[in-house]
Amino acid sequence: MQTRRETLKQSAVVAGLLASAGFPQFAQAAFNKSAFDAKSVQDAAKAAGASSLAESKDVTITGPDIAENGAVVPLGASTSLPGVKQLLVMVEKNPAALVAMFYVSDAVEANFSTRAKMGQSSDVYAVAIMNDGKALWAKKEVKVTLGGCGG
Repeated sequence: MQTRRETLKQSAVVAGLLASAGFPQFAQAAFNKSAFDAKSVQDAAKAAGASSLAESKDVTITGPDIAENGAVVPLGASTSLPGVKQLLVMVEKNPAALVAMFYVSDAVEANFSTRAKMGQSSDVYAVAIMNDGKALWAKKEVKVTLGGCGG
């Protein structure tokens, strides 16, 4: 199992290879540092390209009501809406809100699962950024009994 650092390092290597092969648009898409460094859900969504945020019943976030171990909280995000460009998973009270960013096209089913570290109970968000920049979101509260972000 890869650590987040190893995954980010691999993403940077892939981005470099794509850029050197003449695919700079894919290199930029591979890693969005400002979105991953953002402290709030709104700032992360804006850095990912969202122009406006609105709650939507067409976006789904899944996760446990109570997470026994905050180090490995299973989260899922999905939508069946057409025209989705990115699907984000965010944890509001984490030091950096953005947990995962998935690039989507209409040829891909926008249904993803990941695991996140959560240091405390928090609202978690799934945000679907549409091709026109609108961002639709759903949220769920996840209670954490044992924090996973180092206390």
